[in-house]
Amino acid sequence: MRHRSLLILTTVLTTGALTLTACGSRDDDNKSDGNSGSGNQTVVIGLDAPLTGDLSALGLGIKNSADLAAKTANKEKTVPGITFEIQPLDDQAQPSVGQQNATKFIDNKKVVGVVGPLNSGVSQSMQKPLNDAGLTQVSPANTGTELTQGDNWKTGDKKRPFKTYFRTATTDQIQGAFAAKYLYNNAKVKQVYLIDDQKPYGAGLAASFKATFTDLGGKIVGSDHVNPEDRDFNAVVTKVKKSGAKAVYYGGEYPAGAPLSQQLKDSVQIPLMGGDGMYSADFIKLNKKAQGDIATSVGKPVEELDSAKKFIEDYKTAGYKDAYEAYGGGTYDATWSIIEAVKLAVAENDGKLPDDARAKVLDAMSKVKFDGVTGPVSFDEYGDTTNTMMTAYQVDGGKWASKLSEAYKP
Repeated sequence: MRHRSLLILTTVLTTGALTLTACGSRDDDNKSDGNSGSGNQTVVIGLDAPLTGDLSALGLGIKNSADLAAKTANKEKTVPGITFEIQPLDDQAQPSVGQQNATKFIDNKKVVGVVGPLNSGVSQSMQKPLNDAGLTQVSPANTGTELTQGDNWKTGDKKRPFKTYFRTATTDQIQGAFAAKYLYNNAKVKQVYLIDDQKPYGAGLAASFKATFTDLGGKIVGSDHVNPEDRDFNAVVTKVKKSGAKAVYYGGEYPAGAPLSQQLKDSVQIPLMGGDGMYSADFIKLNKKAQGDIATSVGKPVEELDSAKKFIEDYKTAGYKDAYEAYGGGTYDATWSIIEAVKLAVAENDGKLPDDARAKVLDAMSKVKFDGVTGPVSFDEYGDTTNTMMTAYQVDGGKWASKLSEAYKP
């Protein structure tokens, strides 16, 4: 998701800050431990995410998970002679702020890579300056297909626009198609009303969903756009009720999706479905009538992965005040991919950080391959994750319950 705005949607490691909805950043909690003494060199990984505002719950989970990766690398001496530090910056889910943060990362010569952001729209403002500076970026949450494959990907003309951009989240093309297939084949819904929030993440996800849903034989009985700041959806709910839709697909994030769902249920008892921008505990907290709603998210639930057991235990032991949320595992892996690239660069330079560390870390990213929290981690020629696992969830008894997980390619 959090793609652009999104997936939702919509996550850049900046040297110290990350996460999405619920709280503010706490600088004192964000510095990875590990001495810079004993001859060690300090390497900074920037983290960019919404650490305040409506999406802070996701952002804070991103920040904490990146912090945990750095602390683990320091404790285990993953790269001898190197101490990792996270520099988190709050983008407030605003592209202009993300661009400012990109400049701050570039100006800090100790920064060799950036994790984040959450939102695809924010990433669009960060990609070029980071690329011009040769600074590696790995997002755990961006799903906008154009970020890695260019604006003409829909016609089959795929061109990687920025060599420095990578992600551990799969694309909207895959997520939208997976969602459509699940709703049509598994939920047996054939008539859908389509709504998006006009942001890059939401609009892209809705378009991908529509293409596959209609190809399967489903019918879009109506469509509309809303603003992500809206909280009164009575007008669009009236249209949905008249359309005869059996479900609503919403391309957007949970701050607007939750009240949309609740107002929808006040009028007609049909589920609302969305992407990873909806898959948050806060969607349920903000929506008293979330029962039966559906969301898709990248990867498989970390709670169901043997590969994630240590991450979950270490996160708990670390005592973070915020949950790791939807992107915790992907963020840990995104951060670790940069750590692995640093390890390769150091190994190829007689055990020392090279003077041109940013260039060497970027060169090493194509060679990175390891077993991560979310499973095998590596990147294809576009910088996309090779892990296309997707999961469909449904709200049941006040919690998200996984219904179907599969590696999916449209």
